[in-house]
Amino acid sequence: MWNFTVSALFAKKNNYSLKKGESTMCVDHRISCTCGAKSASFNFKNDVLPHDVLLSLSCPACSENIQFDSATMLRDNGWIIEYDMEIVHFMRQKLPAADLSPEFIFDEGYCTWRGVYPTDDHDAAKERDALIALAKTDRKRYFEEFKKWGIQRMERLAREGWRKANEREPVRT
Repeated sequence: MWNFTVSALFAKKNNYSLKKGESTMCVDHRISCTCGAKSASFNFKNDVLPHDVLLSLSCPACSENIQFDSATMLRDNGWIIEYDMEIVHFMRQKLPAADLSPEFIFDEGYCTWRGVYPTDDHDAAKERDALIALAKTDRKRYFEEFKKWGIQRMERLAREGWRKANEREPVRT
């Protein structure tokens, strides 16, 4: 179900040596959906909540048969994330909100997509790579294209209905 890739592996692969006292804190938390057809990467803000807070993930195909419970689940463009709210309430002292909800956990980044949507971390990197070659030949045009790409991409993702691409009021704490 879970796949962890610690950034230290990236550092070793790229001959990056850590300075004395320096550590790597980035961990790729990837989980498969209940049907096993898809997976998503998650980010855990400041590692406040353990990865066990994520009970299940359902892609649009496997979420059709899920009985949605707004007290423990969040829906994002056909995907359903189920949180263990007992863990959330147990960790209450580390969270700034009085009213803890799946929306707060997701929107404030305590357990949310790594990026705007489930596979955004990988998809965005591929899209950016296409622009990188331009940086070597025409930096000014590269910056213009990169800015245009970012704006158009977020507009497209908002039209597609991804929660993090649509601006919203912060969840009240």
